[in-house]
Amino acid sequence: MSKVRDRTEDFKDVAHRSALSLGYDESKIAALLASFIMHKPRQRSGFTKAALKTLESIGTLEQFLMKHKKDYVDLHRTTERERDSIEHEVTIFVKSCKEQIDVLRNSINEEDAHSKGWLGLKGDNLNADTVAHKHGVVLILSEKLHSVTSQFDQLRAIRFQDAINRVTPRRKRKSTTKSNAAETSSSSSVDPDMKRDSEVGDPDVSQAAPVRVQEQLLDDETRALQVELNSLLDSVQETETKMVEMSALNHLMSTHVLQQAQQIELLYEQAVEATQNVELGNKELSQAIQRNSSSRTFLLLFLFVLTFSILFLDWYS
Repeated sequence: MSKVRDRTEDFKDVAHRSALSLGYDESKIAALLASFIMHKPRQRSGFTKAALKTLESIGTLEQFLMKHKKDYVDLHRTTERERDSIEHEVTIFVKSCKEQIDVLRNSINEEDAHSKGWLGLKGDNLNADTVAHKHGVVLILSEKLHSVTSQFDQLRAIRFQDAINRVTPRRKRKSTTKSNAAETSSSSSVDPDMKRDSEVGDPDVSQAAPVRVQEQLLDDETRALQVELNSLLDSVQETETKMVEMSALNHLMSTHVLQQAQQIELLYEQAVEATQNVELGNKELSQAIQRNSSSRTFLLLFLFVLTFSILFLDWYS
């Protein structure tokens, strides 16, 4: 039995000489050999790139919230205008992320619609597992965005509660000022009688009576203006409290409306898909009925021919 000779090195030498004869230098040959060992990373699809970009945007939004959390909640760190600016930027971030998620969802639906054949069946280009995976990615991104927006809703609720707490002590102060004004007005109504008695007893004081009367009138007008201003301040603060509460309720309502809109859109897509499935089922049923009728006709024809053949053979024999 002859020995088996290893010709691997000879093959490598022949391949090396052939590569040099074709114009490859040593660096190109080394790069080609390295490409056989270390494969290039698989190129990502457009959907994967868009999903990663959306995830990065949501992460940026979360980092922005964590960075400005204390600035938004603490009243002594920023002003109302700065807090409104933070809220506006967060709203723009959320809207942008939601639009990106909608684009991903629409791309899945369009790709699924284009991949169906003339009978409504899916082609070989799009696998059902791939579609399910993409829907799962969109669902994960939606849940991630919802968790970040819920964190911001909690911060906004804290801000609104602080605003309501700031308005509540003012009402208490107003009630105390009203009681003080009532006491001063009652004391002022008693003072003129006492002054008249003192003026009758003392003739020197009667000379200063007109001046005191003017001062008393000015004091009365000042108290009346103070009461009117307090009532106006009370109404303004009540309006401010109602506006803050209305703003909080409006934000909560918009959040619920957004969730309901997503649910309605999902129900609409499911209804459209169910309608398409019903149409496909009707087509299949009509085809099955046609096949059944044709099979019956063929069976009757076969039985007739078979019977005729048996009778013929019996007559012939």
